[in-house]
Amino acid sequence: MPTTKNFALIGAAGYIAPRHMAAIQETGNKLVAALDKFDCVGIMDRFFPDANFFTEPERFDRHLDKLRRLNQGRDVDYVSICSPNYLHDSHIRLALRNQAHAICEKPIVLNPWNFDGLEAIEKETNKNIYTIFQLRLHPSVIELKKKIENGPKDKIYDIDLSYITSRGKWYDVSWKGDISKSGGVTTNIGVHFFDMLAFVFGKVKHTEVHVLQHNKAAGLLELERARVRWFLSIDSNDIPLERRAQGQSTFRSILMEGENFEFSGGFTDLHTVSYREILDGRGFRIQEGRQSIETVYNIRNSEPIGLKGDYHPILKHLHL
Repeated sequence: MPTTKNFALIGAAGYIAPRHMAAIQETGNKLVAALDKFDCVGIMDRFFPDANFFTEPERFDRHLDKLRRLNQGRDVDYVSICSPNYLHDSHIRLALRNQAHAICEKPIVLNPWNFDGLEAIEKETNKNIYTIFQLRLHPSVIELKKKIENGPKDKIYDIDLSYITSRGKWYDVSWKGDISKSGGVTTNIGVHFFDMLAFVFGKVKHTEVHVLQHNKAAGLLELERARVRWFLSIDSNDIPLERRAQGQSTFRSILMEGENFEFSGGFTDLHTVSYREILDGRGFRIQEGRQSIETVYNIRNSEPIGLKGDYHPILKHLHL
C-alpha cells in the first residue's frame, strides 16, 4: 500500500486554498485533481502543476469515480474542501460518495441539523469527516488551555475579544455578503474564535447579542469558565484611530483579566500541522464542530438588545 496519499481539492481559486495545497505538499502527499468554477488558479503551478483541473463539478465527480474504479493506487484518499460555506455540506457528501475522507474548512456546515445527515453518511461509507481548527493547535492556545485547567477550578475569567478585519465593497457583492450563503459576519470571521474560546474555557452556557448588523456584531458569551464580551467587524471605520493612522487594516485583540493574550505569531504553518494530525489519526472530527456552529446559528437568529447589560467597551465609541 503506498505511503503517499492522493488528494483532490474543491475551491482551488479561493483565498484559503494555497494553505491546503502547501499542507498537502509539506506532508509528502499529492494533489491529483482540483475543482473551481473560476479558472484563475495559477497558484497550482507552485504546488501541483500536474494535477487535473475542472471547472464543472459533474466532470470532477466523474473523474474521482473513474480513479476509484481504476484503483491501483490512483484513487483519491482525501478531498480537501475550501468552497463557499453554503456548499460545504454538498461537497462533503461528494467526497464520501467517492470513498474518500473529507477535510473541510470552517464552518463545516451552516445549520446544526446538517450534522445529523453527515454523521449518518460517515457510518454508511466508513469514511471520516475532519474539520480544520487550526487555533486549537496554536502553541499559545495550548499553553493557555493548560493554564486554565491547572488554575483555580471555580474561577470565571473575564475576556474581551475584538476582531476587526477591513473588507471592501466587493465583499457585499460576493457570496460572503449573502447571509444565507455565508452565515454572516459572525460565521465568516468569528466561528474559529468561538470554537477556540470554548476549547479553552468550556461549553457555552448562555449567549446575548447587543449588536447584529451586516458588517459588525457584538455580544456576550458565557462559558463554563469565562464571560466573553466579543466584537466582530469588517468595517474599517471601527479600527482604533491610532491603528488607522499607522495604515493598519486589521485589529485583533484578546484581553484576559485586562491583560493582552498574545497569539498573533505562529499562524503560517498551522494548516500543515492540522494535516499531520489528520494523517496520524488525531484530526478533529465532525462532532467537534457542532458547538461552534450552534453558537453562531443562535447568534445570527437572535434579536439584538442594544447597549444594555455587560456589552463590549468598543461599542461606546461607535455610531450605531
